[in-house]
Amino acid sequence: MKAKKLGVFILAAALTAGALAGCGGKESSNNTPNTNAGTGTDDSGDGGSGEVTELTFYNADLTEDDPWTDPVAQVLTEKTGVKLNVDHPVGEDKQRISLMIAEQNFPDLIYAKGDAGSLIDAGVMLDLTGLIEEHGPNIKKMYGDEFDKLKYSADDPAIYQLSSYAMGGTKFEDSGTAQVQWAVMKENDYKIPETLEEFEQMLKSYKEAHPKTEDGADTIGITLSASDWHWMITLGNPAGYIAEGAPDNGQWLIDDSYHATYKFTSDKIRDYFKWLNRLYNEGLLDPEFATQTHDDYIAKIASGRVLALLDTQWDYIDAEKILKSDGKLEQTYCGLPLTADKDTKAPSLMYQGLATGQGVGITTACEDPVAAIKFLDYICSDEGQVLVNWGIEGTNYQIDENGHRYRTEEEIKEEAENKDYKKTTGVGFHNYPFPCYGTGVTDSTGSTYTTDSKESIIAEYNEEQQAACKAWNVELLVDIFPQPSEFETPAFPPTWAYSMPTDFVEISNKLDEVAQASLVGCVIGSEADFDSAYDKMVSELESSGMNDAAEILTDMVKGKAALTQ
Repeated sequence: MKAKKLGVFILAAALTAGALAGCGGKESSNNTPNTNAGTGTDDSGDGGSGEVTELTFYNADLTEDDPWTDPVAQVLTEKTGVKLNVDHPVGEDKQRISLMIAEQNFPDLIYAKGDAGSLIDAGVMLDLTGLIEEHGPNIKKMYGDEFDKLKYSADDPAIYQLSSYAMGGTKFEDSGTAQVQWAVMKENDYKIPETLEEFEQMLKSYKEAHPKTEDGADTIGITLSASDWHWMITLGNPAGYIAEGAPDNGQWLIDDSYHATYKFTSDKIRDYFKWLNRLYNEGLLDPEFATQTHDDYIAKIASGRVLALLDTQWDYIDAEKILKSDGKLEQTYCGLPLTADKDTKAPSLMYQGLATGQGVGITTACEDPVAAIKFLDYICSDEGQVLVNWGIEGTNYQIDENGHRYRTEEEIKEEAENKDYKKTTGVGFHNYPFPCYGTGVTDSTGSTYTTDSKESIIAEYNEEQQAACKAWNVELLVDIFPQPSEFETPAFPPTWAYSMPTDFVEISNKLDEVAQASLVGCVIGSEADFDSAYDKMVSELESSGMNDAAEILTDMVKGKAALTQ
């Protein structure tokens, strides 16, 4: 394989934790779960021979051990004949990929996240094209019309990784661009704020009327998590969504001509940070937002004190689970399609197309790449998707009289309130970072691959959510959002997932360092000093190579778009 002079791309630390939930089958005569029930027939996988092939797998996004002993993992091994020995970063380990390259010691399968480019540059990743053609019918079926987006570039059309993000689908739920407690929404007669001014006034009125919680703690208008990489999620991303109505392309805005602009130079985004600066000086924005740890942030939300967030649900879901288990539903959050003004559309439900550049690949160290690709192909099959998302039939889900899968109220409650649910059951624990279908995509039985169908979402609404739907006269909470049909799917994949040249990475890392420190400084400074502080940041960004990075990314986006045109 020809080595490529390409490195990593670390535009955003958005995890997608796009965690879904499980699949399965009846107990067979040898007491091993049978996942064929309700899923159709699959020819993928080599299970049944009794022989097990052990493959090593490095998952750069895993934060806890996966011993591969949970029920879903056991069925995966039964069906494919493959057992994964899973490795992951430990503590502040940031250099594992570099160490692998230096030592020439690689796992069989790898999810390198943003470091995939350095592995491709080192000639470590196999081109999967031939393996998929011969052994990957379910992979080809899953990616369908977007299969070509898996190709590395127009100059190098090899497929080094599958995508770790959802293929297709419809969002039946979303946390929007901002989140506010249901208690606040009720006191506001469920009026949906259409501007930043309306949002601000709603919070101020509630905070004035309720300066303390029932526990006697001071209420907090808005808090953020900005002391580490989470600044990208709570400080950076909302600026693009709210001020520009722009979809997620990391720290960049991409126009109709595929020209890239570092988003913090946008005049509209500048106005957004001026708004945050005023809220900080007026006391509505938490004075600890820039110094608290993320654990502090989650604990503060879990206490019920925080009226509003500028976040995304996967980032604060653990806090909501605590609130729910404590019976504090009013203090959980309503996702809003908040934008700066009435003319800007929140892009929350927009489908940006298949995200490529990050995914699972097979390395040159793998002695049995056929077993590895068949394992991946099984996960892409209908049976495999049901297994990793739904779990075991009769245990994690049931089949109704129409042949459709459903979960009991007890199972739904267990998943919602037990933070260890995924790890102990395996349901939703093995779908990421492997390929997956998006929410709402259905299999041959008419059931959705994920547990989140429109009907299941509605059925699982709690009393706060049901009251809001009634007040808004809608079926789904996201019916108040601009709908997917109002947006065009871009010809290029979202840029936050790309593997980019090393010189771009070096510049973008510097830009992000400047932006994090400067934006925090702009927000916590005096209102009188805001403009001069922001001008200084823009000047420093320009002197840090911003325009060179913009040119590199523009060329890359144009190349990605060319793959599909």
